Amino acid sequence: MRFRSNPQQIRGSIAPVMTPFTADGAVDHEGLINLVRWQLASGTHGISIGGSTGEPGAQTVTERAAAIRTVAAEVADRVPFVPGTGTAKLDETLELTAAAQDAGADAALVITPYYARPTQEALYTWYRTVALEFPDLPIVAYNVPSRTAVDIAPETVARLFRDLDNFVGVKETTKDFEHFSRVLHLCGRELLVWSGIELLCLPLLALGGAGFVSATANIAPAACAEMFTAWESGDHERAREIHYGLHPLVDLLFVETNPAPGKWVLAERGLIASGHVRPPLIEPTPSGLDRMKALLAEGANYLSPAEGFTLEGK
Repeated sequence: MRFRSNPQQIRGSIAPVMTPFTADGAVDHEGLINLVRWQLASGTHGISIGGSTGEPGAQTVTERAAAIRTVAAEVADRVPFVPGTGTAKLDETLELTAAAQDAGADAALVITPYYARPTQEALYTWYRTVALEFPDLPIVAYNVPSRTAVDIAPETVARLFRDLDNFVGVKETTKDFEHFSRVLHLCGRELLVWSGIELLCLPLLALGGAGFVSATANIAPAACAEMFTAWESGDHERAREIHYGLHPLVDLLFVETNPAPGKWVLAERGLIASGHVRPPLIEPTPSGLDRMKALLAEGANYLSPAEGFTLEGK
């Protein structure tokens, strides 16, 4: 919780770590610890768990809380820790956010409640309720309309930012790039805005974004971190080189539903013991694997080294 009192420090490439499962489907805490250690060794600027890439909808609240505690203990305040704590139910969201706060999280990433399609006023009430329940914990909205069927309007973000001292940011996972600009225009750069769309990570920095929470960091953490630091240091050409170099790996991650392709890559490289995904997802199909292998070869230069983090037997 070293960064909790100053969330402006939560910048750069925040890796949304995948939740590894054993071959029979149990949460693999050993594999999770290994992934966090590899991420930190690769220079990742922050760690998240429990976002869309972590299959939260296929886990119980108890499983998610246990994973949050495991990751918090391994991160040990070395970098910011921003776990996802939202669900479609308010009581579960409050329970998970309390678990994150107790574990020492620096902020909580709270997804918009999915399926119900709440109005903007309902979204305001939802986030206000969470923020007031945890006044000492920074709250970050997670806007991902492709998965939730609801979009937080820039005006609603601005209202929350204005009214709540601990509402500090938003992860924008929308391909509407005007949305990013309108949020920052209404709120100013004091609002922390991260991109959750892989190919908008670099463009957002030009608008004053705080960084990105990109699935690509699961397989190329060093490159994602360098893209941010290169841009911040003024080496824009290097940042653009990495952005375009990552294209094949971005495409790989979405050949089939994320996170199945990324888990396959991690298992192939020995970083986790199994590429298992829980229903309703399935592991990559043969045709998907053919495309993934071609993209993996094309983007191989941007993969982060796995030496020293290969699990026994891999």
